[in-house]
Amino acid sequence: MSASPPLWNRDRHAERRARLRARQRITSFVRRWFGAKGFVEIDPAALQPSPGNETHLHGLRAGLVGPDGAAQDAWLHTSPEFAMKKLLAAGETQIFALTHVFRNRERTALHAPEFAMLEWYRVGAPLATLMEDCGAIVALAAHVAGARIFAFRGREASPFEPPERLTVRDAFLRHARIDLFDSLPPGRAPDAALFARQAEAMGLRVAADDTWSDVFSRTLSERVEPNLGIGRPTILHAYPASEAALARVSPADPRVAERFELYACGVELANAFHELTDPAEQRRRFETDMAEQRRIYGASAPIDEDFLAAVGAMPDASGAALGFDRLVMLATGAERVEDVQWTPVAD
Repeated sequence: MSASPPLWNRDRHAERRARLRARQRITSFVRRWFGAKGFVEIDPAALQPSPGNETHLHGLRAGLVGPDGAAQDAWLHTSPEFAMKKLLAAGETQIFALTHVFRNRERTALHAPEFAMLEWYRVGAPLATLMEDCGAIVALAAHVAGARIFAFRGREASPFEPPERLTVRDAFLRHARIDLFDSLPPGRAPDAALFARQAEAMGLRVAADDTWSDVFSRTLSERVEPNLGIGRPTILHAYPASEAALARVSPADPRVAERFELYACGVELANAFHELTDPAEQRRRFETDMAEQRRIYGASAPIDEDFLAAVGAMPDASGAALGFDRLVMLATGAERVEDVQWTPVAD
């Protein structure tokens, strides 16, 4: 099989150009949309003291050297989240960023080692407001690109329909025939053994050392996610508290967290939190996740102590991060995120 011509080949670029121009138009209109709502666009530094502290998130270490020749520990950010929350602590109230982020161990039709992330925060706003933001941004991208329907791998969704709102518990009942609350007894640790038996009964593979979160992630990716955002986008909300990441636990039900994800055509587009502002709890979660990262991968990322200090000074806020390349991919009918990147990282 002959190799594809390089990106600078005029014929290949001509084939890609219509989607790239659509990306440029979507970018412009998204910025106008945020500006019209009073947001301030910020430009976060890509070099950070930590790439983030989720178990399966892999950062790229940067070889930073100081003027004296000494090596300095620095990472390319996997999200602008830490930098943006520091700005909330500093007094900003409505901010957004459209910036490139970097992740190791990620290269598929839906993943790239460098990609664009659209992230925004609203001080004093409930998660429901960000759900409305997500629906509006999806519809805006489709309108600008001239797309009447989103389609990916045989699945379709109307970008102009208001997203369905579905709890994680209801999604597991509907698509995996598992009641998550069976293994989430109030006031007690998740029952990993019971959850594993339920998953195995549904034909899922479970390893002897799988944690509750491992079984949750596998069931979500294999049985639930492919069925989300069909016909219209889906907002999956009320995540189990063990999957809260940087979100608050619900005061109404401590088994779940105030977090949602947006899907279209089985593709995850966005992740949003009612932001945690308890630095002690955030540290505990980071340390737990980094211990798990060391167990699985043999190494872990550092914790940004300045970020933890800022968490305690943050106002009540909600924030969302949206994979911009995935949105453009769906809006333009592309098959891979790299099809809508001007200069994707060479393979």
